Amino acid sequence: MTRDVSRRTALALVGAAAARPAFAFPPEPVDDRWLAADQGVTVMVDHAPWADFLAAWRVMGPDGIALVRYGEVTTRNRDALRRYLDVLGAVPVARLGRDGQFAFWANLYNALTVKTVLAAWPVGSIRDIGGSLFAPGPWRVPRVRVDGVDLSLDDIEHGILRPIWRDPRIHYAVNCASLGCPDLPERPFEPPGLEAELDAAAVAYVNHPRGARFDNRGGLVVSSIYRWYEDDFGGGDDGVIAHLRRFALPELSSRLGATDRIDGDDYDWAINDGTGLP
Repeated sequence: MTRDVSRRTALALVGAAAARPAFAFPPEPVDDRWLAADQGVTVMVDHAPWADFLAAWRVMGPDGIALVRYGEVTTRNRDALRRYLDVLGAVPVARLGRDGQFAFWANLYNALTVKTVLAAWPVGSIRDIGGSLFAPGPWRVPRVRVDGVDLSLDDIEHGILRPIWRDPRIHYAVNCASLGCPDLPERPFEPPGLEAELDAAAVAYVNHPRGARFDNRGGLVVSSIYRWYEDDFGGGDDGVIAHLRRFALPELSSRLGATDRIDGDDYDWAINDGTGLP
């Protein structure tokens, strides 16, 4: 399957992206157990298998979007990814420090998303995997057991990451396997340097046209992520624009400073497939 075919397959979904999707609900903790953390950091998690997978199969596309060569992933690498997720499932999360927990959940989410796409491959959009007419996609189905608890992708993002950390940069850390989404990170998140990694992810997305851009009429067009989760980004146009300026490079920041409204939003649900790219 070529990337062009993937784009055409998902094109019909892009127009509907301006509406709030079924999965964009407010954060709500799924279990108080995830609130506990060990600041003494008595447990470390080895994310090297995920680092190896990313080094082998993540590639940057010509339009500056991180892609995955799904169609070329070997059985050996699929098995290694599955074993990595099995190891994460046995981690006593409460014995991790808070930064270690963030890295754990973000890496788990991203690796589990890739595994989900690989299991359904070939596919034109992640929204074509499972789900229903009113809640398309694989996000609500339990897909991993962590510390004895069955969790879905939605549980990880909306029931753990968003309500515990209350940090808009979460949206730049987790990848939903779509061209419109912030990039799949080049390497696993790790506790050392976490703040810098999250800031860099925000800068990369905000300054890419799929994050924020001005159209030929001078109107500000943003990713639909900023509409779906606008409360996370400060609420309303003013809050979102202020958030964008925090991470915008000088030219974009200057233009953002001269506007007080968002004129439109869009999102490309085509799969982030880089099969065939070097």
